[in-house]
Amino acid sequence: MTSWPKAVLFDFDGTLIDSALDIHAATNMLLARDGLGPVSLDDVKAMIGEGTRKLVDRAFAAAGRPLNEAELDDKYGQMVPLYAANLTKLTQLMPGTADALAALHQQGIAMALVTNKPDFAIAEILGHFDLTRYFPVIVGGDSGVPHKPAPDMLFLALSKLGVEAADAVFVGDSPADARSAHAAGMKLVLIEGGYSREPLESLGADVVLHDMSELNAALTRLAPQG
Repeated sequence: MTSWPKAVLFDFDGTLIDSALDIHAATNMLLARDGLGPVSLDDVKAMIGEGTRKLVDRAFAAAGRPLNEAELDDKYGQMVPLYAANLTKLTQLMPGTADALAALHQQGIAMALVTNKPDFAIAEILGHFDLTRYFPVIVGGDSGVPHKPAPDMLFLALSKLGVEAADAVFVGDSPADARSAHAAGMKLVLIEGGYSREPLESLGADVVLHDMSELNAALTRLAPQG
């Protein structure tokens, strides 16, 4: 087993999978029920990253109808089955994902999935792409701890893996991922092509990669010296 990193933690949407088209479709179906929308794919990409509930809140605000808390509860409850029916119709793996995960697994590096995505969606998508075996630890949006950009989800995943933050790397694509990793004291890799609303170079990553095919080489470069 390699000595460093002992673990790599991954975001999901925009990092391992490109789910924007399915999320976009479900979002516009939800808005259409109230005679609103549609919102554009680019707008929806900018809404992804802090959980489905937050996305619903942003979508209705963008469509000109901000929601109060009770309304948001109702609309989120409607969004769940709409998206559940559209989890893998258009979603694809991000470039390089399958090979990168296989290489880490072959090296004996522990992996965890840390995502604000609701739990109902995670298992089906992982199974669809045959990724389940790579993630013995999954901390999803229903884990009961504060979502990214708070560090709590990362700390929970590290605890389940039995790994210290200094011995792990977090791989994501967004400001929420960056702020979570910084707060947890972890090395941070950001992947281009995701859903960031800010330039990745401004987020303080240890390295920014074009795609997941570059990950294994980047981890070698990030290893502590001495």
